[in-house]
Amino acid sequence: MTEAAIHQIVTFRLGEDYFAADIFAVERVLRHQPPTVVPNMPAWIDGVLEYQHKVIPVVNLRRRFGLPDAAPRPETRVLVLACDDEWIGVVVDAVLEVATVSGAQLAPPPALFRGLSSEFLRGIVRRDDRLIVFLDVQRLLATDERLHLQQATAAAAHG
Repeated sequence: MTEAAIHQIVTFRLGEDYFAADIFAVERVLRHQPPTVVPNMPAWIDGVLEYQHKVIPVVNLRRRFGLPDAAPRPETRVLVLACDDEWIGVVVDAVLEVATVSGAQLAPPPALFRGLSSEFLRGIVRRDDRLIVFLDVQRLLATDERLHLQQATAAAAHG
């Protein structure tokens, strides 16, 4: 990343941690609604939702990142993310803002963060005395995890 690079990010909170995704990866922010449960899926897949006449898998990022579960609150949201020509929903505690950051505010990712290797992170953003983990949405899910999501979506669409 060059220092001149400018990124627009959507920031969100999980517990006390702050995260961000590139605004171009965020399709929509939805109010939380309980997804339809699909049996035999990993614990971090909450189920599926219908969005734009498609069935999309819903990932619980708290579980995915090893954080304790929390009951949905009024500010809980589902971010619909564009991930390799598909949509996935991710449950977050709250969506905070859309912000513009420069390459100078972006530090390289640490080797490991809450069980996520640096390959899933674009970096750490320093903003208002706060550190924000900038996720690489396209690489957030490994190949075998994508297969689980495809199975969840297919099972729900045919069930």
